[in-house]
Amino acid sequence: MKNLSLPPVSRRSFIRTTGLATSGLTLGIMLCSKAQAAEINPAFPAPEEGDFAPNFHLRIRPDGAVTIISQNPECGQGIKTALPMLIAEELEVDWHSVTVEQAGLDGNYKRQVAGGSGATPAHFMEFRRLGATAKAMLVTAAAQTWGVDIAECYASDNHVHHRPSGNSLAYGELTTAAAELSVPDVDTVALKAPADFKILGTRIPGVDNHAIHTGQPLFGIDQTIEGMAHATFIKCPAFGGKVKSANLDVIKGLPGVTDAFVIEGSDKIDELLPGVAILGIDTWSVFKAAKSLVVDWDRPDVSGQSTDAFYATAEKISAGEPQSNLRTDGDVDHALFNAPHMLEAYYTYPYASHANLEPQNCTAVVTADRAEIWAPTQAPGWGRGLIAGHLGIPEENIFIHMTRIGGGFGRRLISDYMVQCAAIAQRAGKPIKMTWSREEDMQHDHYRAAGWHRLKGAVDSHGKLVAWQDHFVTLGVESDEEPGRGANISDGEFPGHFVPNFKLDQTIINTRVPLGWWRAPGSCAIAFVTQSFLDELAHEAQVDPLEFKLNLLGDEPRPEPTDKRPGYHGGRMSAVVRLAAEKIGYGRELPRGEGIGVAFHFSHLGYVAIGAHVTVSQYGALRVNRTVAAVDVGETIINLSGAENQVEGSIVDAISTAMGQQITVADGAVQQSNFHDYPLLRMSDTPKIETHFISTPFPTTGLGEPAFPPVAPAIGNAVFVATGKRMRSMPFNQHDLSWS
Repeated sequence: MKNLSLPPVSRRSFIRTTGLATSGLTLGIMLCSKAQAAEINPAFPAPEEGDFAPNFHLRIRPDGAVTIISQNPECGQGIKTALPMLIAEELEVDWHSVTVEQAGLDGNYKRQVAGGSGATPAHFMEFRRLGATAKAMLVTAAAQTWGVDIAECYASDNHVHHRPSGNSLAYGELTTAAAELSVPDVDTVALKAPADFKILGTRIPGVDNHAIHTGQPLFGIDQTIEGMAHATFIKCPAFGGKVKSANLDVIKGLPGVTDAFVIEGSDKIDELLPGVAILGIDTWSVFKAAKSLVVDWDRPDVSGQSTDAFYATAEKISAGEPQSNLRTDGDVDHALFNAPHMLEAYYTYPYASHANLEPQNCTAVVTADRAEIWAPTQAPGWGRGLIAGHLGIPEENIFIHMTRIGGGFGRRLISDYMVQCAAIAQRAGKPIKMTWSREEDMQHDHYRAAGWHRLKGAVDSHGKLVAWQDHFVTLGVESDEEPGRGANISDGEFPGHFVPNFKLDQTIINTRVPLGWWRAPGSCAIAFVTQSFLDELAHEAQVDPLEFKLNLLGDEPRPEPTDKRPGYHGGRMSAVVRLAAEKIGYGRELPRGEGIGVAFHFSHLGYVAIGAHVTVSQYGALRVNRTVAAVDVGETIINLSGAENQVEGSIVDAISTAMGQQITVADGAVQQSNFHDYPLLRMSDTPKIETHFISTPFPTTGLGEPAFPPVAPAIGNAVFVATGKRMRSMPFNQHDLSWS
């Protein structure tokens, strides 16, 4: 918080810089004018005459009501509950007395983004200090009211208590007195020891649970505005196509349709695409009309724009000289040539769709110089910038309401759907609610990149990994010089730093298929490659895979941690690997057709190992019976219920993706269109899932992504044990796993 980093200030300065409402104590960040504040967050109580009450993180009123503002987008990761818990813990309030409201977008907030599992590490200490500072001011106010030593006072359960006398004052009785105080320097405010936590580490239901269960309009797709028209937006099936002509007169004459027009758009595939907007009285009418739309598309040259061509090209060039070398340690060629055990393998994985259950949607009211947007967005600031750039409206006149998101996983970091809705509303001159059909959503996603890895590895006579080489072929978007979003690989990708001879090369294939960040970008697929190939090398050297990996990990971080980079701590990973192996029953005898596998990955500062127990029938039917997750994300689990939800959701998502999902492209267009040909995991196929957390004395980090990457390789390693067949590509349903 800006005010928390300043030295003590006068009450007048405090009011001016932080915004102190005369009706209560508020502590947080000043957002904007009162009129704008009401527009940004209409759910927050409107200020009364004479109040200075924009949106804040924390408000305590004279009646004792405690309101905490959650600043980040909520897309099911539980952050709307978790971040306010940090404030409430240090504030010493009963959680049941807290009301949580969603903030709107404002540049004064730090990091209003849902992505990269970053909200927890970014705000963990900051939000605790905010609560602790407010508590310190309340305790001081009580001590001054009683005329006693502040050391004799303490806060608990929305009250300040005086030990010697037993007197107490409710927080609501102290707001006026506390408002007269200077804000203490943040360095003088004591934080609670983890052993004293009352809220953190417990199970707290999501603050929106009741509203979700009772069907309240929380999500973007639920929004309604008086006088709005419904709309959908049809783009060229082939990426990069433009509209030459369309049967707009026919569409306008269809039942329920009120208008139809062409949006010229731009040639940037992640912004305002060219297409046809259809407006009508409801979503069903515009979706139905879209089926009658006939467009003469100016299609781009689609030669070579297919997954078959990409796969063929990748297989050929991966065997040749790479485009670039990302990193070389030692002498890989010498180590490979002289090692007693050497193995080569070729691994692949396909494009994947985000497949959000809530399709892309947005609601917009746009006038000549102002826009108000309701959107399920993970990056509201980026969306505002995109709208400003295309519509010519100043950013300060664009107000973003962040609705709850029905599935993000990185898709809604890209704001194409927001600018499309805003452009339609500007052209139509009326409020617009735009909804994509499921088909549009799946065929105009920003996909997880496909990838290809040609690997070589060597193990010495002592069973130690001594060499690793990977020629990684990846994808660019209208570029053969830079990988697309989420298509890159770190030059320190594991087992880099852990093996003396390491070489990582890269070649990029130029395509037009849009790419986007996808849950645990890069790691979500690379872990399948690295963890499966490590298992292969262990079997090749006749070493137990678990011991092979533990010997490789060791106990120390590599490289040595710095202020900017924590390093990969082998000891932390070894601990979760051992725990996952123990809990899944690694090493026990199983009947033929059953197998147990273990895999691990360091992702978004989290250390996770997965144990998987599978059964494969003689006819090749694969079933995941049980998974165990061992997780280390630092010292404190904020919300045990939310944390388990994130791990379990990651595992289900990872199994679903690995088992049967792939996006294929032909003639520059995506072939899959709905869940009949892009199947999600059914409840009946979901395994039993166990989650175990390890607390370690390291900063607390996020949980939205770390549990995803090791799931697929754990299953693949278990399948090898069950059948003797190694799966080197996803999805797994493309493999013949039958055995006799």
